[in-house]
Amino acid sequence: MTPASLVLADTGTITEINPVLNMSVFGLFVLVTLFIVFRASRNTKTAADYYAAGRSFSGPQNGFAIAGDYLSAASFLGICGAIAINGYDGFLYSIGFLVAWLVALLLVAELLRNTGKFTMGDVLAFRMRQRPVRAAAAIATLAVSFFYLLAQMAGGGSLVNLLLGIEGDVGQNVVIAVVGVVMIVYVLIGGMKGTTWVQIIKAGLLIGGVLVMTVWVLALHGFNLSELLADAASRPDGKGEALLAPGAQYGETWLTKLDFVSLGIALVLGTAGLPHVLMRFYTVPTAKEARRSVVWAIALIGLFYLFTLVLGYGAGALVGADEINNAPGGVNSAAPLLALALGGPLLLGFIAAVAFATILAVVAGLTITASASFAHDVYVNVLRRGAGNQVNEVKVARITALVIGALAIAGGILAKDQNVAFLVALAFAVAASANLPTILYTLFWRRFNTNGALWSMYGGLGTALVLIVFSPAVSGSETAMIPGADFALFPLSNPGLVSIPLSFLLGWVGTMLSSERNPKKQAEMEVRSLTGVGAEKAVAH
Repeated sequence: MTPASLVLADTGTITEINPVLNMSVFGLFVLVTLFIVFRASRNTKTAADYYAAGRSFSGPQNGFAIAGDYLSAASFLGICGAIAINGYDGFLYSIGFLVAWLVALLLVAELLRNTGKFTMGDVLAFRMRQRPVRAAAAIATLAVSFFYLLAQMAGGGSLVNLLLGIEGDVGQNVVIAVVGVVMIVYVLIGGMKGTTWVQIIKAGLLIGGVLVMTVWVLALHGFNLSELLADAASRPDGKGEALLAPGAQYGETWLTKLDFVSLGIALVLGTAGLPHVLMRFYTVPTAKEARRSVVWAIALIGLFYLFTLVLGYGAGALVGADEINNAPGGVNSAAPLLALALGGPLLLGFIAAVAFATILAVVAGLTITASASFAHDVYVNVLRRGAGNQVNEVKVARITALVIGALAIAGGILAKDQNVAFLVALAFAVAASANLPTILYTLFWRRFNTNGALWSMYGGLGTALVLIVFSPAVSGSETAMIPGADFALFPLSNPGLVSIPLSFLLGWVGTMLSSERNPKKQAEMEVRSLTGVGAEKAVAH
């Protein structure tokens, strides 16, 4: 009897999952992390405590937290599922996410940390008109965070559905709602400090658990990667030899190939525009610690993405495409089902709890970033014109977190059948369209001004959102978010190929049409961003 036959019956009904055991492991993790969050929340009094954890974390600690923030449900659940079903084309997600991280670090991370205080809006407003730029930055941050939250909520619902063996839309929707409520509680109580500790613990557990599964899969195949690939390709329910070559998902027509180019652009450029990743650099006290955290993050993230190759093909070989597609959560269940095939219900419970911690930590970081952007940029600097006090600012941030959580629950229910890696790719496209051109222009182009920033951010964001709404991802196919409708006018599932270059162009056109100049501020920003001189003093006030 093969491991796959132990996992699922022919109908796709889970036969050996122990809901009591799984929920016990899951509940234990929630209790432990809640205790940590409560402990961390005792010192959360000011805006700096809530948004940036009092800038009290060391480089290695922040490196683990960055890895915890970056290795989301897309990295663990979505990519493993994509590799199991589509082989080589699925692994391209891993490559894109890793290369994107390097782009973010080399181009923007430390420069933003030296220039800003809490949010991306701080950086953009440094040399431009405060109110319009901060409002645009907050809107862009909220939009990116919402799309990213969709993926995490869908992944969280898939995990708990699998843990409990729940099938049917109503049950899965209730689970997603409960998961969302638990996540909101973490954010409201712990702030950035509690969230960071959860991310550090989660990164250690995730990488450790994935390492064990990787070694286990390789051991079953004599530590021979070629044998593993051959076993995955020989499964009768999979795509055969097509798993080992490009084109299983994106190589059928010129349109799918163009869609892959669009996906690649969004993945590589998107991370540098993700506010929740960039905000992590505000939790360290100095630029030196920011650089140390970069070294740790690169090592941890690179190692993890190598493991996804083994886990994805391992799920394809030991579980099979039919069983994965028929399980609650579909392709997002590949990694948990592989854990069940390897170590039975106990390993499944542990891996699912770790994966839920992954989702929890990322959602907490996203929610804090979005609420910080609204409270700090819109409430304090736009509505109150800089006159708001820190107590009210944190209160507004917490209310915003509640609203964002409710929207994430609704969106997660709508997107629960989508691959989470694909949903994150949409978030990357929105981030690269709305934020990246403006960030790069602000840091490196002296001529850039407020008009160019507004054109770039609103134009890029609006274009990306419109193209997503009218894309096959939302309607017009069986796998769309709204399968019964068909208003797909844009042929590509990812808008990055159009919206990102257009955003760069709009930033240039808007700048050239305006006569605004501020060379003194630009010179000051350039020195601070490159050297860190005065940065610590600036962020302390």
